[in-house]
Amino acid sequence: MSDLSYEIDSDGIAVITWDLEDRSMNVLNSRSMGEYRDILNKLIPDENVKGIILRSAKDAFIAGADLTSADVFGFDQVQEDKVKAAEKIYNGNMEMQLLFRSMENSGKPFVAAINGHALGGGFEICLACHYRVAIDNDKIQIGQPEAKVGLIPGAGGTQRVPRLAGVNQDIMGFLMAGTPFTPKKALSSGLIHEVTDAENLIAAAKKYINDGGKAVQPWDEKGYKFPGGLPYTPKGAMIWAASSSTLRKMSYNNYPAQSAILSAIYEGVQVPIDAALRIEARYFTKVVMDPVSMNMVRSLFVNMQALNKGARRPKEFQKYDVKKIGILGAGLMGAGIAFVTAKAGIEVILIDTDQEAAEKGKEYSTKILDKQLSKKRTTEEKKEKLLSLITPTTDYSLLQGADLIVEAVFENRDIKADVTAKAEAQIAETAVFGSNTSTLPITGLAQNSKRPNNFIGIHYFSPVERMPLVEIIMGKETSQETLAKTMDYVQKIKKTPIVVNDSRGFYTSRVFGTYTGEGVAMLAEGVKPALIENAGKMTGMPMAPLALSDAVALDLAWKVTTQTKKDLEAEGKEYPVTPMHTLLEEMVEKQGRYGKKNNKGFYEYPENGKKYLWPELSNLCKESDAQPEAEELKKRFLYIQALETAKCYEENVLTDVRDADIGAILGWGMAPWTGGPLSFIDMVGIKEFVAEADNLAQKYGERFTPCKLLRDMAAKNERFHSSGKSGQAA
Repeated sequence: MSDLSYEIDSDGIAVITWDLEDRSMNVLNSRSMGEYRDILNKLIPDENVKGIILRSAKDAFIAGADLTSADVFGFDQVQEDKVKAAEKIYNGNMEMQLLFRSMENSGKPFVAAINGHALGGGFEICLACHYRVAIDNDKIQIGQPEAKVGLIPGAGGTQRVPRLAGVNQDIMGFLMAGTPFTPKKALSSGLIHEVTDAENLIAAAKKYINDGGKAVQPWDEKGYKFPGGLPYTPKGAMIWAASSSTLRKMSYNNYPAQSAILSAIYEGVQVPIDAALRIEARYFTKVVMDPVSMNMVRSLFVNMQALNKGARRPKEFQKYDVKKIGILGAGLMGAGIAFVTAKAGIEVILIDTDQEAAEKGKEYSTKILDKQLSKKRTTEEKKEKLLSLITPTTDYSLLQGADLIVEAVFENRDIKADVTAKAEAQIAETAVFGSNTSTLPITGLAQNSKRPNNFIGIHYFSPVERMPLVEIIMGKETSQETLAKTMDYVQKIKKTPIVVNDSRGFYTSRVFGTYTGEGVAMLAEGVKPALIENAGKMTGMPMAPLALSDAVALDLAWKVTTQTKKDLEAEGKEYPVTPMHTLLEEMVEKQGRYGKKNNKGFYEYPENGKKYLWPELSNLCKESDAQPEAEELKKRFLYIQALETAKCYEENVLTDVRDADIGAILGWGMAPWTGGPLSFIDMVGIKEFVAEADNLAQKYGERFTPCKLLRDMAAKNERFHSSGKSGQAA
């Protein structure tokens, strides 16, 4: 098997073509890099070769390092022998650094012909070329996304990028946030030299060589000056002070990669390039060895990729091609589902109780597309094509021929039962019926169906067009074939699926509620509202808990709470009335504060101004004289989510650790640096976690008491991310 090939033309220009045979995208791994090294060892000494071009035979250039391969940086050894792992990671990194330096110092011009995405190591190999030309296409991404998965650029990115473009807001976003550039943006930033059309890409690359293009990098030339000023210059000092402030605001010191990137740049730009690359290699090794990095790589790259490729799909069933679906309910959720479904080229029948409501649901897609049109992200033709796939109606007979139904009406069992019966009267026996309920058990809703084996939960997140996760819920009678069909649909609309078993609140809604609930509980205890909110953000959550409660709607939380109380009492079970329950009742029933929806919740929402915490909260919930440390509150937020997730695992709501971690990060935004709740427990250490949870339980209540599963695991010193917990977990 050969991944790379080369040809030498009559002018003496060698064109190296990357085309990994077994991959949809080119990646840097031990095999491909070994082949590349062997080719360079032939071409560089060859006197008949006057220049070298790197190109790709695939739609993308190179997507970066293959993080799914444990041998790339030595991830497989980190848990076993940290010293040997660190040596392997550092030495492996320096091998690549030296290889790229051999390109720069070869005396022959190297040109990167960038035809598609050049990301991570795929762009770093371009940076080691003396000239970079890219196709002028705004869909192409050029970037260093390593920080998004907890790593730092490890093949010269932290050193070559600032040496080309200096240090500014855009470049710091490029490196520390992983924000990609379009080719035009990369050109204006100084990271590439030229843009052209696809037909002239190789010709432009050859022209540089034939015209006698330099075979030396700017930083290797005598008299090179760092753009914008070094850190010890007055101008440079101002830039670096701002960067440090941005870092603190961005990461709250939760993300070692961002700090390492900034340090590597700061130290590296003050020394010659070869010393700088060794600095980068040391920081890269340090970050890879950090458990935060390990968690993020495993969850946000390896396991995410596995789920997106259908790791949880039953393999024994043929691919199910969903061509037509019916959506029952044209409200916010139904309208969003209609948009993402039509975007995937699927015909949509959007049903509501009256035509006006149905039309309003379709209008949601029109507004999204008009906004995209104004930003030149779509065309009028594409807009009309998508809209033509959505038929707003009140006529259930139009559901005939639908492969799948998605029910998205109000959280009312009677209404859901009514629309289920109407839809099932029109659809084929083989069609899937999915409910978008976020709280009502699927098994109970399936009792209204004539075909409970075809009934499944398909829980989207709002706003549907932006949220990447879909939670698939298996009822007691849901068949594996129905699961396979649903997975095929979710993949087609390009969402990440997780699979859970039926339970009240399922997984995401159930655990998400612990975060907002803990914020409300703190408020009821007398913790200052501002302290609660700041601690939530410092934890790494995307929104502070009280603000998030407002956004979700306090009256909805109260409805769910009261419904849960009724259901438990009907089952003969006791519902514990907590301070949170009492506070919600006060806010909704007595104060009429429903959240952002009526501009009155824990916050006030003035028409022409920024929101602010409701001043009366301090009177409603008397503040304690002694306030807790922020670190204590952060711990409570993280532990309560992890504890409830472990309960879901114990109760078989979750059966795969990947679903737990990815569902938490994508579903409600659990702090990505943790790698997800079960990764967080592993990171703390099972024995330490259980001991600290017991301590929290003594202080704040039974909700922090570890479940039996955790105690059993602590006794055996087990981890969730091991072969014993999921046969397919990374």
